[in-house]
Order: sequence, then structure tokens, then C-alpha cells
Amino acid sequence: MATDSWALAVDKQENTTDSFGSLAIRAPLRGDAITRKAKHGNAQHGENGTNVEEEAEDKAAQSLLNKIIHTSLVNTTNQVEVLQRDPNSPLYSVKTFEELRLKEELLKGVYSMGFNRPSKIQENALPMMLAEPVCYPSGSRPQNLIAQSQSGTGKTAAFALAMLSHVNPAKKWTQCLCISPTYELALQTGKVIEQMGKYYPEVKLAYAIRGNKLDRGMKLQEQIVIGTPGTVLDWCSKLKIIDPKKISVFVLDEADVMIATQGHQDQSIRIQRMLPKECQMLLFSATFEDSVWKFAERVVPDPNIIKLKREEETLDTIKQYYVLCSDKEEKFTALCNIYGAITIAQAMIFCHTRKTAGWLAAELTKEGHVVALLSGEMTVEQRAAVIERFREGKEKVLVTTNVCSRGIDVEQVSVVINFDLPMDKDGNADNETYLHRIGRTGRFGKRGLAVNMIDSKHSMNILNQIEDHFNKKINKLDTDDLDEIEKISN
Repeated sequence: MATDSWALAVDKQENTTDSFGSLAIRAPLRGDAITRKAKHGNAQHGENGTNVEEEAEDKAAQSLLNKIIHTSLVNTTNQVEVLQRDPNSPLYSVKTFEELRLKEELLKGVYSMGFNRPSKIQENALPMMLAEPVCYPSGSRPQNLIAQSQSGTGKTAAFALAMLSHVNPAKKWTQCLCISPTYELALQTGKVIEQMGKYYPEVKLAYAIRGNKLDRGMKLQEQIVIGTPGTVLDWCSKLKIIDPKKISVFVLDEADVMIATQGHQDQSIRIQRMLPKECQMLLFSATFEDSVWKFAERVVPDPNIIKLKREEETLDTIKQYYVLCSDKEEKFTALCNIYGAITIAQAMIFCHTRKTAGWLAAELTKEGHVVALLSGEMTVEQRAAVIERFREGKEKVLVTTNVCSRGIDVEQVSVVINFDLPMDKDGNADNETYLHRIGRTGRFGKRGLAVNMIDSKHSMNILNQIEDHFNKKINKLDTDDLDEIEKISN
């Protein structure tokens, strides 16, 4: 697993205390060793050439990649649905940060990060997260929250602001605890807290990650701790560095990634059970399959819920075609013919395996195309750099495997080529991935073009499944007929 290799790399490093801006951070030095494994010497491979380990690492790596590439808020059209624990409580949302009555130091930090007004998720989540506990005859209960939000929606900034707001800087012990699935994701969250708290130097931050070795029984003075579940559990129970009974805010970030990592789910539940009843529980996840909901309900009692109503991505503005070929060489010829006949701003080409993606990128380069390649063996940082170059238009063609492609939105993409159609583990059509891939071309009111390469009975069968699912006919395209190709681009 990716987390294990990161953890081993961290174990080898020295401990140190760095100061970022004026917010003191206790953290290990970051070295080049902390990357995903570049080579899978002992990895298992599935029947169709996909790497089993690659799939297992995918969620954590993809989440980190999204955090890195979304340097500004994504303009989402999704509607936010709020389900309150107490339906009689007034529904409260904000349109400005001033309405939240934040400390001056935090308001300055928010504006210095480039947030001019709250994002959709922040409008609804922040008032709940910053609210005082509700008093009942049986005692006070905090405003707990389960929230769905994708990268780029300002979610990390929202819970960072909640933690910084709830801290009492005069108390020199840990009051807020945030757990992330991996070392790297914990660092990204720390970066946000550091930026937001740069005018609030009294608040200190520590990282509970393997490699940050502290002596048994020593008491942390940092008010906020971010870490991975295993180390946080050790610090709370075995080493008694943190007193869990003094925690007032508990954040569980990336819940869908968390439960995909072996052991993290149980560790998270064990941490949560040590916390006092009056501790505020905040859980965030990009997706909410049944397994995530079950986990969320175990960790967060009596929650308020914020969900994104997913707007249906329409295929109406996208012209879809398929091309019959006998092998990958014929697919490549068809691709060259399309490029020869129509003007393409930018294109994304999806392949099923790294090997095919590497071969195709090399062949396109020989033909004089300026090509970017995204592949599973790249580190997350390398992937982010490739995406940034493609966004800036330095390369016009992006060849990628499915593992690397989720969450990449580039406005100039006008054509998507499925060099290989998306399949699930059982070899059936992966309809959601298909929609997500080709949906990139029809955004912002533009008309897009999607071309599917068919080279076997099996791939034709997958195409038919996709047609049935979306109730939309996909027309055949003869790529030897240049006039026909020109017509489709009009």
C-alpha cells in the first residue's frame, strides 16, 4: 500500500520543528523519499494488464492530486442539500465571512488565502461548525456534521477555520484533532491551517505521523494535531501524549479514502470512542457509497448532513461516434486521420493500461504532436506538473490511463478519444467513468466530440451496453473518409 511506503520513508527521517510563517509547526522534515512507489517490483497484475496495487493506491493518490491541482475554488453548479438534525432549528447560511463574527486574526487569514466570499459548501457548513453546542435537559450537544464535498469546494479551509475558531490559545494542550488517510494528505491539510492561522501565532500545530517520535507520557502543548489514524491512536492510548477527553473538535477527512485503506476504519472508530460526548464530530467525504454512510453513522452521532445534489451531466451537447478497427495500429491510423481532418484545441485520449498509453504517446510524438503522458508510476507531484502544463496549453494532447484521469477538468478540451473503452473489474461497461470522461468536452455550453475505438467483439459489446444505459445511439464513423470527419466537426 502507498501509505506503508510513505510511512517507512518517514520513519527514516529525523524529527525537527519547522516554523512556517508565524504559526509554529512540529513536523518531520520532508524528503524526496516520500513519494509513491515508482516501480512495483513485486506487484500483482490483473488479467487485462492493470496493476492491482495501483487500484488500491488510487483513491489516496487521486485525492492528494486533486488537492494539489485545485489551487482555487472550482465553480460548481451542484446544489447543496442541508438536512438538519433538529428540523425546528432555523436554517442559517452566510454570504460573507464577516457574518460569522470571526476573530480579526482569522478573518485576515481567510482573505489572505484569496477567499472573498464563502463557497457553496462553506455558506452552509461554517455556521453549523462554528455554532455553540445546543443545550438540552440531558446536557449540551455539539453541532455534529457529515458533509459531502469534492476537491476545490473550500472544504479543508472550512474545517481548518472551525478548528482555529474553537481553540483557546491560553490552554496549552491538544483541543482539536484531525485525521487524514495518509501522511501526504495530512501535510496538505496542515498547509491550509498554517496559511489560515498565519496572523494567529498563539495557536500551535503538531503532526501525529510515523517518524515524528515523541517520548511516552510527554504532554503536547500544541492545540491542533493532524495525523494518520494509527499514530493518532498510539498518541492517545499507548503513549498518552494526547488526552482524548480534552478534545473539543474531531475532524475525520477523506472518509471514502479512509475506509479503502486496511485498518484505518477500525482505528478511526477506536479514536472516536475515546472522545467526550460534548466533542464536535465533523466528517467529510467526496463520495457516499453505502459503506461510507455506515462508517459515517458509526463515527458521528446525531449529525447535520450536507449533501451535494449531483446535477446530471448531459450528453446532449456531445456528439458521440465509434470507429471499427482490427488492432491498436489501425486505431492509431484512425486517430491520425481525425487529427488530419479537423482542428482540435485540446484532446484527452484514454487508454486501459500504462503500456498502451506509453506506446501511443511515443507514436504521436513521432508524428509531430506535442503530447503529455499521465501514468500510474508517476509520483503525485509529477502528475500535478503534467496536468498544470496541459491546462496552460503547453501540450495539446493528454494521453492517460483511467487511474490518473479522475478529477481533471480542462476548459479547452474539445475532443475525447476512448482508445480503450472503460470497463469495470468484471469486464462490463463502466458507465459512470464513460460519462465522466466524455462529459469534459460538453461543459460550459460548448459542443463536444467523443470518439470510441472498437477493435473486438468484446469492445463492441461494451459500446452496446453504454448505448443501452444512456439510451443514446452512437453512430459509426468512417475515418478513411475525410469529408465525413470534417462534417462531424461542424
